[in-house]
Amino acid sequence: MRILIIEDDAALHRIISKRLKEAGHSVDGCFDGEDGLAYAESMQYDCVILDLMLPKKDGISVLRELRGKGNASPVLILTAKDSITDRVTGLDAGADDYLIKPFSFEELSARIRALLRRGSDTKETVLRLSDLTMNTATHAVHRADQPIQLTSKEYALLEYLLRNQGHIQTRSQIADHVWNYDFDYDSNVVDVYIRYLRNKVDKGFSPKLIHTIRGFGYVMREENE
Repeated sequence: MRILIIEDDAALHRIISKRLKEAGHSVDGCFDGEDGLAYAESMQYDCVILDLMLPKKDGISVLRELRGKGNASPVLILTAKDSITDRVTGLDAGADDYLIKPFSFEELSARIRALLRRGSDTKETVLRLSDLTMNTATHAVHRADQPIQLTSKEYALLEYLLRNQGHIQTRSQIADHVWNYDFDYDSNVVDVYIRYLRNKVDKGFSPKLIHTIRGFGYVMREENE
């Protein structure tokens, strides 16, 4: 999934970004409120991690502007401000969750997964289609009880397609959610990774689950649907 980090602590920003990328997410990042607002308005992110004490524009102002313009991206406030008043202010401004620094990455990751489930057709930790399963907590993927080893980008692509199974996804939609801000939309990277996934998820198995919809994009579903 595609995540935006708005955090001015460079060391913390770098650590969170690294860990989220290792977990298979696509990550964009910025270090002040003005850039954060511009990024968040340019893309429908699956999750925004927002610090409150930011230069140029504070986090609450960023959040209120986003919600005022109808932006519904899930927002997780990540801050050292831990009073009840601060939490109420953040949630009333439109935040979906609130996590106090210092924190464990495991808890941050779990909260992100919970936010992703809220915006998905499925609320389960384990995503399923036919005999394919993906455990989003452990990152274990199996087809017909056989383990499938995926790279982080392959995992992110498969998770996006599974969360949207039955719905055709254009190449642009896939790129927006799986790749970073500097993605080259003229490249064939999406098609290349779809081929990688097919070789691991569909080759040697039945039914086929990844389908090309000519002129539109791709969809995950069983062949007879």
